[in-house]
Amino acid sequence: MKRNRLLERIELNPRIMLGKPVIKGTRLTVQYILNLLAHGTTIDEILSEYEGLTKEDVLACLLYASETLENTTFMPLGEAVQERQLNKGNEMDSSVQE
Repeated sequence: MKRNRLLERIELNPRIMLGKPVIKGTRLTVQYILNLLAHGTTIDEILSEYEGLTKEDVLACLLYASETLENTTFMPLGEAVQERQLNKGNEMDSSVQE
């Protein structure tokens, strides 16, 4: 199935699951489906548990996650911790000056 057709199965709506990406027409979040897969649940097991869900819905979750990660900038953990500490220090400095 083509990329765009798969991604059309994923919906972002602030009124559904606090705006988290879900499989269209459900309240099943992409994160929930990925978590099931990560813990060893097979696609067939997911499909048997959630009537109406299709293999393409699960594949759409994987594609959505893959594309989201592809467009994310990552920072090594050590740098992220240092940056967080600097930001906290700057916040404390500004509150002292006020």
